[in-house]
Order: sequence, then C-alpha cells, then structure tokens
Amino acid sequence: MAATNHIQDVQRLRTLHATGLLEADEVPPLDRVTRLAVRCLQVPAAMVSLIDADCEVVISAAGSARPKRPGRTPLVQTLCRQIVVTDAPLTVPDTHADARWREIEAVRDGRVASYAGMPLRAGRDQVLGVLCVIDAEPRQWSGEQLSALEDLAALAEAEIAVRLARVTSSEPSEPSESSESSEPSEPSEPSEPSEPSEPSEPSEPSERHEGAQAVHDIGDRSRERRRLEDQPVFWRALVDSLNVRVGACDSDGRVIVVNQPLRQVCNQSSDLHVLEMGEAFGLLAADGRTPLRGAQVPLARALAGERVDGQQVVMRPPGAAARRFTVNGRPIDTPDGRRLGAVVTLDDITDRHRAEVLRSAQHAAARVLADAASSQEAADGVVAAVTEALDWDCGEYWQVDDDRSGITRIGSWSRPGRDLSAFTGDRPVTFPRGKALPGLAWERGEPIWITDLQDDPCEFSRRQGALEAGLRCVLALPVCSGGHALGVLLFAAGHSQPPDDDLVELLDGVCAHMGRYMERRRAEELTVALAESRRQFDRIVNQLTDKAWTVEIRPDGTARPIYVNTEHTTAFGGRLHLDPDDDFIAVMLRFVHPDDRDAFLAYCAELIAGDQAQLEYRLIGMDGVTRWIWSRGAPRREGTRLLVDGISSDVTERRQIAEERERLLDQQRQQMKRLRQLDAMKDDLMAVVSHELRNPVGIIRGYAQMLGEAPGLPEEYREFIGAIDRKSEHLQRLVDDLLDLARLESGQVSVDARPMWLTGLIRQAVDEHRAVAAAKGITLQMELPHHLHVHADPLRLRQVLDNLLSNAIKYTPDGGTVTVTADHDTDTGTGTGTGMEESRQDGRERDRAVLVTVADTGIGIPAEQYGQLFSRFFRSSTARAAKIKGTGLGLAITKVIVEAHGGTVTAAPREGGGTVFTVRLPAEPSASQ
Repeated sequence: MAATNHIQDVQRLRTLHATGLLEADEVPPLDRVTRLAVRCLQVPAAMVSLIDADCEVVISAAGSARPKRPGRTPLVQTLCRQIVVTDAPLTVPDTHADARWREIEAVRDGRVASYAGMPLRAGRDQVLGVLCVIDAEPRQWSGEQLSALEDLAALAEAEIAVRLARVTSSEPSEPSESSESSEPSEPSEPSEPSEPSEPSEPSEPSERHEGAQAVHDIGDRSRERRRLEDQPVFWRALVDSLNVRVGACDSDGRVIVVNQPLRQVCNQSSDLHVLEMGEAFGLLAADGRTPLRGAQVPLARALAGERVDGQQVVMRPPGAAARRFTVNGRPIDTPDGRRLGAVVTLDDITDRHRAEVLRSAQHAAARVLADAASSQEAADGVVAAVTEALDWDCGEYWQVDDDRSGITRIGSWSRPGRDLSAFTGDRPVTFPRGKALPGLAWERGEPIWITDLQDDPCEFSRRQGALEAGLRCVLALPVCSGGHALGVLLFAAGHSQPPDDDLVELLDGVCAHMGRYMERRRAEELTVALAESRRQFDRIVNQLTDKAWTVEIRPDGTARPIYVNTEHTTAFGGRLHLDPDDDFIAVMLRFVHPDDRDAFLAYCAELIAGDQAQLEYRLIGMDGVTRWIWSRGAPRREGTRLLVDGISSDVTERRQIAEERERLLDQQRQQMKRLRQLDAMKDDLMAVVSHELRNPVGIIRGYAQMLGEAPGLPEEYREFIGAIDRKSEHLQRLVDDLLDLARLESGQVSVDARPMWLTGLIRQAVDEHRAVAAAKGITLQMELPHHLHVHADPLRLRQVLDNLLSNAIKYTPDGGTVTVTADHDTDTGTGTGTGMEESRQDGRERDRAVLVTVADTGIGIPAEQYGQLFSRFFRSSTARAAKIKGTGLGLAITKVIVEAHGGTVTAAPREGGGTVFTVRLPAEPSASQ
C-alpha cells in the first residue's frame, strides 16, 4: 500500500506532467545521455523512463536492443517501479535467479537478463523516472560502471530541472481574490404579505454596502501588492535554496540571477554582462588551459538560442581554487517566441573528475606494467600513460646506475605539439647523487614538489631550460624497492599548481608498483643475462682448441679442480678425466716433459703465492706426441678462498712457425747484405766505367772537331764527322749524368746553399731555352714576382731548372705551351717531408718556402707511372710510344738535388692535358742543409 501511495502521489504526478516530457516527440539531451550510457558501459541498451500513475513511459532509448519509441508498459511488467518505491538505485546481476522478476514478460523472453537503474529526481523526494541499462546476458555491475551511470543520471536530472524552471518562469500570475466571482445565492422563497410597516430610510443600507465594498477592495489590493512584492523574494529564496548552482540573465544579457551555491564558488554578484562572465568567473575549457571568453561562455550560448548539454568547464576565479563543472543551459522563451533570457545550471564534478583522473592514471600505469616486456618499455609506457592521464606536459624516468654512481634518464615523453627540447634535450643525461632534481629526489628519498619555478628559490641545472620551454610546476618522486631507490619519476606542467597530497599519494603508489616491477624485471633480466652469458661462454670455450680451467688452492698447496674444459683433447692427446678430489698440479706433472718440470713447479708456486704467471712448456700427451703448451693463470680471492683462472693453449704450431720465421729472416738478412754489396759494387763499377769512358769520349770529340776543321775534306766526310761528334756529345752527357748522380747519392758533392735572387735565375734559364722552344713553335710563359729569394745553390738550382725546362719542351708537341710560375708558399700543410713548421714573427706568419712550377701541354704520363717517374733510367710508356729519345736520368738527378736542399719535387697531371712539376724549396736554411 505504501508503494502504491508513493507512485500515485499527486504532487509527484503533477510535477511529472509539468515537465512536458510525456508529450514530447523527442528529447535530444536525454538521447545523448542514453547514447553515452551505451558507449561508456558497453551495454546493448540504455533507456530513460518516466513513471506515470499506471505505466512506464520510455522517452529516450539507445543501443542495439533498445525498445521501440514511444512505449508504455504496465507498471507490473517493469523493474523501474521498484526504484520509484524505494527511491534508491537497483542492480540485478541475473533476473532469472531473482524470484521478484520472473513474471515480467521481458525477463521471461530473455530480453532482460541483467539490469541496473538510477532514479531521476525533481527535488529531494520526487522520483519522476529512471535511467537504466540492460543486457541480455547475466553480468556483474562494477562500482566504476555504477558511478558512471550515476553521473549520467545527474545529466538527465539537469535536463528535467531546466524544463521545470522554464515552465515555472512562464506561468502567469495567479488571479487576485478581488477578481474571483462569488457564487450566486439561491433565491429565497416569497414571504407572506404583512402589514405595512413604517417606511425606512432608503439610503442607509446602500451606504453601508458601498463602504464595505470599498474596504474589501482596498484590502484585496493591499494583499495583491504584498504578494507581488514578496514574489521576487520568494523566487530568490527558492533559487538560493537549490543544491544545484544556477545562473540566469535577461534578454539584454545582464546577469540577474547568481544563486547562493554559485556565489560561494565564484564570489561574484549578478551585476555584470554575460560577455564578461568568462573573465570575471575565470572560466576555462575542459582542458583547464584554454580561456572561455565572450560568446564561448555557456550562458551567452544559451542566450543566443543554443542548447548547452553537459559541457565541462573549469572555473578558476582570482584568488580561489579551480573547480570543474558540467553545465546545462537553455534559452528562456515565451510561448509566442519572445526571448526573455537564459539560464544555466552547474553541477560540481571536481571531486569525481579528480578521482577519475587519479584512477585512470593508476590504471594506465598498471596496464603498462602488466604488458611491458622490458624495463625500458615499462619506463617509457608508465611515463607516457601517467603524464597524459594527469594532463601534464612532460614526464621522465631516471634510473639509478648499477654501480650507483649516478642516475640516468632512460624514458621521456612530451605532449604532442609542445617543443620542450630546451628542457628535455635529445641526448642521454646523467647526474650524480644529490645533483639536479632527479639526483636530489634520489638522495632525499622523498617527493619534491616545486609549485612555480619562477617564484621558487630552488636552483638546479635544468631550471633555465624548463622556464624557456614554458614549464612552471615540477614534481620528482623516488621509485624505491626494498628500502633503496631504483630511480626517479619526474613530471612537469606548463601551469603552476600547489602541492596535492592526494596526487602525491597516488603517484607514490605508482612508484611502489613500478619499483616492485623494476626490481623483479631487473632480477629476471640479470638471471636471463647470466644464463645466456653462461651458455655463450660454454659455446665459445667449447669451440676453442684452448683448455680453460679454474682451480681452488687448498691450504696444503694442492689445487682442487673447479672447472676444466674437457670438450677438446688437443693439449693432452685425449680426453682428460678429473675427480673433484684430484690435485690438478699432480695430474699435470704426469704429462710435463722432464726438462720442463722445474719451470712448471716454479710457475705453480707463483700462482699459489697469488701472483699472475705464464709459462711455455712441453707436454707428452696420451698419444705420445710432445706438444708445446702456453699456460696463463690469474689468481683471485673470494672471501678466504684463493681461486686461479687459467687458459692452456697448444702453441706447437706457433713455435714451429716462429722457428721457421727466424730461419727465413736470417736468410733474408743474408740476402739483403749480399744485395747491398752488389749494389755498392754496381755503383762503384758505374763510377769507374763512367770515369774511364769520360777521357776516351773527350778525345774522340777532340779529334772529330780537328778533322772537321781540316781543309779540303769532302762534304760526305764532314757529315760523318758531324755524326761522330753528336753521338760522342750524347755519350759524354750520359757519362756526366751518371758521374753526377753517383757523386750526389754518395755525398761526394755538397750543396753550396746561399741567399739568392730566384726570379733572375728563372728568367735566365727560360731565356736560354727560348731558341729551342721557338724551333718547335712552343710558347714559353712566365708568371714571376720581382722580389723572390730562396736559400739554394745557384749552380745546382740552374741544373734543376734546365732539366725541367728541357723535359717540358722535349715532350710537348709543336705549337704547345710551357708555363713557369713561382711564388711564396704560405700553406704550411703542403710540405711533405721537408721538416718545415709554421712560425710567427712580429705577429705575422712568415713565408717559409717557395714554390716553382713548370707546366706543359705535352703528351702526359699515365697515372699509374707517376710513382716511378723520378727513378733512374725510367721512361714513361707515352715517351717510348712517341719514340722520343732520353736517358731517364734527368729527373732522378733533379730529385737528388732538390732533396739535398731540403725541398721536394712532385709531378701531377695538368688539367686539360700535360704534366705539372712542382719544386718546393726553403726560403731559409733547412735542417738538412
């Protein structure tokens, strides 16, 4: 009976019908709520139902299993009636297991197997309907799902409140008592005739009636005036008594209502324009950073005719803490379409949003740690997930090094679109303990929260970079496990934020979870790495022909085998079997060659004494073969134990190779000695032969010249004598070159270097070769500075110039060009083997060398032959192909003369064809001179 009375409550039904929702064809805000419920809770259907006197009316539905609209269902066939009766949420994990619902048709046919519903109230006690979600399969409704459903129900209640407020504001004033018509009195029966009475004064009753009527009218008007005067006070008190925050404006945009709950938040009066509310109230968008100004303010949008449903805003008034609200707004219009103003309601979701953010950050970190396959992946994932969930701008993970000498950043995340390179950089960074925020948090073992870097006196190495990147708030938290720090989580935001104990507590939990994960992952990684290292070590050792071993030195001087590689039998000529109680030294002595036993025992004594030692000795193997073994041992201590690690290698082949190498080297030394002797004999022979040829050739030339001067000699004979003279001259030049080269190389001829005018010497040499060049139509060019001096022997330098010019003219075809240039060489890097170094005098770099180049447009030299060009008797293939005669000694002599001056001479291809010879000479005396 109590339930029926509650559903049939007249005031509830009157409020329900006043909303106008029962007659509405569609309600977009409620449709949005049901769609959100389907997406957020992942259910087949969500509905908003209103409970009338005898039925349930579905006014909004969403999802694949939603019922058809409009729908009216008898109350006995609904689960919603229970919510109206009890004024409390209802959750049914399995309707088939609950006897209360078995008679409901939707339960019998399987459409509703599980149910969750929240009451929709108008005021504190009036439940007008239900927001519910259903599923065709049984399911357990989590606390998070029910909390989300409750939040969505609050959105639906806001829409109902807005509709009721609109209806209330548009109702006409109640008629006054004076306007009410009194019911007509029933006609009285006619009285019997009586005796005539004395006439009365006719005016007295009329005057009394008019006076009473006047008093009645004045009283009615007074009451009406008092009622009209009290009406604004009533409405203001009514609005202030609401739990929901309400703001309204008139048609001109002036704010006329700011109820008491809203004033407590923003501390603002109603005397401002809607376009000023953004700045006055400190309104920000849902991201908490973007200001809402002018027409973006929800009340301004509603005044413009827009329906605002569930818009999230952040209110940060000056000097007050930020709060987050969901805002619903509607324009207030008269039935004839005239705009009276607008109204908004604000639902404070600060705590709920904060809890959701903290919960999502914790869940995100837990998911990352559950899925991470490595420490690096966990660091990157946790930093990104937590930073993004908290809506901060930057996050980093710093890991304490294995040797605990420093802390290194291994994970970093920045919000997309933010350039934080001035703070984060692009290289790994390491700080020692106690330095910078990561090192300081590591040392203190407690969180460090900097509210605003601009005002905080704390100095650290990256503070300026953080300010340049636009960061204001920084938080560093140590990640610990087992009482010691493993790393530090660091977060930074672009806005100042006061310390938040709840956030720090949440992040402490994340740090603890991450610390346990890192400790476990580190142990797993070390175990895997150790096992892999052992397998890798065994694979490598087993593939070596060397024998690896580890022994423990007992107090009695014997060696107990700990590890001996027995996979290979090379050293012992068979597999060596050892027992743990064997003495490794005694076992080895059975195989050591008798002549090497004393050396082997001395080697073992060094190891037992704790010193590193090595020895090459011979082993007589199990197969009777004698092999050379090279053993190296390195002692180490583990507590009181002395262990020796060693390697024994079969070096028999190496010994044989070394012995063979020594024998070959001895043969080579003998051969080199013999070759030097032969070379000296050759030079002596050449010098002797050249000297002995010089006199006969001179005599032949003398007699030829005398015969040529004899009178009456036939012309034919004169030609013969001329040929003899030319050949003798060529032979004499060859002999002179050989003698000159032999003397220069042996050092019998010294260079008489002195300061000299190089420009004049070059001009003289060029002028003397012009006749030969002109005979071939070759142009000789010079590019010389006037004042160019060098430290050289004039005679020998002239010999160098003559050799280079004669070669250039000889190997240049007719009509070619030979160019001679000279200048100071100020490039200290161009010298090769001259020993010249740059110096400074009077603050200026001095010219230490002079370059002389002779470039021709001749036949050129193959690139692979330039290395042999200055060898004795060498002639290039191009010269031989052109059948140009020569001895191949001129360039060899040139090189010896230039090097005797402490200079260098090189040859290179000329661009466009030909060859360039470059002589580099010292401008001052060189060390070689």
